Amino acid sequence: MRREYRRWYSHRLQREMELLIFGHAGAKVLMFPTRDGRFWEYEQLNVVNALADKVTAGHLQLYCIEGLARETFYDRGRPPADRIRRHAAFEDYILYEVLPLMAWMNGHDCTIAMGCSLGAFQAASLVFRHPHLFRKLAAFSGRYDLTLQVENFGDLFDGYYGEDIYFHTPTHFLPNLGCDWRLEKLRALDIVLTVGRDDPFLDNNVHLHRLLGEMNVRHQLHVWDGRAHRGSAWRAMAALYV
Repeated sequence: MRREYRRWYSHRLQREMELLIFGHAGAKVLMFPTRDGRFWEYEQLNVVNALADKVTAGHLQLYCIEGLARETFYDRGRPPADRIRRHAAFEDYILYEVLPLMAWMNGHDCTIAMGCSLGAFQAASLVFRHPHLFRKLAAFSGRYDLTLQVENFGDLFDGYYGEDIYFHTPTHFLPNLGCDWRLEKLRALDIVLTVGRDDPFLDNNVHLHRLLGEMNVRHQLHVWDGRAHRGSAWRAMAALYV
């Protein structure tokens, strides 16, 4: 399995950014790490190994990126409005630097966004707002409203709320989505959500599932037994759903 390391200075983020690429061909998978994960997290968690057969066969090519959680949602040194602005700059890095690199390296017409935990939120928020750029979303153990307080997971904006939060929160903006073009693109996606029956974000996943159903957006919600917010479950989910 081919492994390639890339690094460049992003003027949008004013910092060096790194990523790992696995494979040589096939559908491109943009992989968002968890809150504490780095670009090498999915290699360390053996999620890459769980997909190795598909990668080696040329069915998938993996792009494992930085998530910048400690500079965005989890940077308590920044005011909440600056956290979401930093996240928006991170998304611009994805849209205007990473996705063009992926297109340049690989002409396959299918791009998949995949993430676990906070990475599932990042993947879903991006795909639901830019559905024309993707063919599939695979979101595992996600919380799709970062203002929710669940167990030891608090409101990541400390009570701050505005249009910037609204338009990055899938369970907030989706019910009011009135753009026929965007709805058409959403309905063409393959969407897979997974969560454990004992996971803290189960109710939020069920809520998103109901919203998508009311919008006639085709999707799957898989509820796993027990608490599935962990690497061993994500390896199994990736092998099944990516």
